[in-house]
Amino acid sequence: MSSVLKVEKVNSVYLKLEADADIRRELSDYFSFEVPGYKFTPQFRNRVWDGKIRLYSYATGQIYVGLYPYLKDWCNRKNVEIQEINEIHTIITHTAADIQALVDSYDISITPRDYQIEAFKYALDYERGLILSPTASGKSLISYLLVRHYLNMIDNNVLIIVPTTSLVEQLYKDFKDYGFDVENNVSRNYHGYEIEEGKRIVISTWQSLYKLPKTFFADFGAVIGDEAHLFKAVSLTKIMTKLTDCKYRIGMTGTLDGTKTHKLVLEGLFGRVNKVVSTRELIEKKQLADLKIICLVLKHTEAEAKAIYKEKYHKELEYLALSEKRNKYIRNLATALNGNTLILFQLVEKHGKELYELIRNKAGDREVFFVYGGVDAEQREQVRAITEKSDNAIIVASYGTFSTGINIRNLHNIIFASPSKSRIRNLQSIGRGLRMGDNKDTATLYDISDDLTYKEKKNFTLTHFQERINIYNEEGFAYEIHSVDLNSNG
Repeated sequence: MSSVLKVEKVNSVYLKLEADADIRRELSDYFSFEVPGYKFTPQFRNRVWDGKIRLYSYATGQIYVGLYPYLKDWCNRKNVEIQEINEIHTIITHTAADIQALVDSYDISITPRDYQIEAFKYALDYERGLILSPTASGKSLISYLLVRHYLNMIDNNVLIIVPTTSLVEQLYKDFKDYGFDVENNVSRNYHGYEIEEGKRIVISTWQSLYKLPKTFFADFGAVIGDEAHLFKAVSLTKIMTKLTDCKYRIGMTGTLDGTKTHKLVLEGLFGRVNKVVSTRELIEKKQLADLKIICLVLKHTEAEAKAIYKEKYHKELEYLALSEKRNKYIRNLATALNGNTLILFQLVEKHGKELYELIRNKAGDREVFFVYGGVDAEQREQVRAITEKSDNAIIVASYGTFSTGINIRNLHNIIFASPSKSRIRNLQSIGRGLRMGDNKDTATLYDISDDLTYKEKKNFTLTHFQERINIYNEEGFAYEIHSVDLNSNG
């Protein structure tokens, strides 16, 4: 077996590897991973997919550029010599003085924090990477610093990809608040807006991009992927692989799902992960609001537990969504709390609308809002703006619309009305409440779970509650657990 691996950089997306068949087979196995939950997918059940994601193609010899450090590590362990056909990657080291001079030249309306400067330096040194910084840590300012730098480094344009129309508008507003001339330099791209000629920065939802031809993406020399944890989706991967001439590639996210597959896909598309700061650190520095977590375990009757214990997960969710006692408990909790309160749910028709009506009918003169996928970006922004100025509003919102990317500085309480075990969803949702406000330095999360244990068999959502407890422990969040008998609550 030859001990030489030839590596050629094809473009900004792919490397091409040449080696003996044995080495290529080993590489194919090494960069293949089972996708969590693959056994439950229709593709696996129909035997059209084996449940694995392959980051190296044995057939084409191609692998993502961002995985080159892992490739080098593998070669070192296997005593395989790497021969670079052309330059793969260059690291440019900027001094602290270099970075500070750049930041000062942008004349920003606010002063960046030390970890934002650090993230900026990392992106400039490595030219590509995945910046891991918690929700509410100010990733929009990091993006802005990078955009200003890229405008001076490239002759073509900068693309910023975000998951929602709300985030397009929010980032546009943030850039304007930083003192940037957005009217003449920034083009928004989503339903109702079209990309404007002559504007070098495009902020777009991925939904507005993924069907566009490869020729469109040739206009961009830098890309920033906001909420980059979503880029494992096929449509987003296709966008990134069309950016073949895009030298500068930075992903921004507050959370990863904890799986090796997810991390490597994102690192392949963008570059190595750089964790600049933790939520716990920011809380300790008083840069984020202090977090209090109150876990409320709702105890259902034995008869109710018996009726549901053989059902599948989605049936259990429906049962909980339709539980009158449970919904009234959430209503009473929400209306008893002081301060702006966000209630997050999963099922719009079966749960969200019911909660909204129950709360609205008991809230008196408090403002109550209902936000879900059918509410357009302008209306969501209006809700956000009202809440910023209010101190006693209630927002009933779906996870999909408010758990990611909505900045509300003046949010005092969050209620998890629908159980979830998703690490990303939970941490993103918590982040909604961690921004400091004018009269706010503490946020409280009410994590509602349900005990439907029958004959020592725990129900799905109770197990998911334990998963959330594991997350809280890993993140260093303090919490308390209280058992609530639903039958004694009116």
